[in-house]
Amino acid sequence: MEKKVLKVDGMSCEHCVKAVTKAAGELPGVKDVSVDLKGGTVSFSYDPVQTALKEIEAAITDAGYEISA
Repeated sequence: MEKKVLKVDGMSCEHCVKAVTKAAGELPGVKDVSVDLKGGTVSFSYDPVQTALKEIEAAITDAGYEISA
């Protein structure tokens, strides 16, 4: 398992927290998804053999949020 923290733009409320948590957490091998609304980040553990980081980023983007550097 690898741990990752992504900066996510566009999150402003509890609905956003739930949407990002669900988008990332439903992917195979993704666990321990935690959103820091104030900090604008999402942290998680994932198994890169099951799901690539790009797929997790795409799921969050597809949910309507933007990954920033």
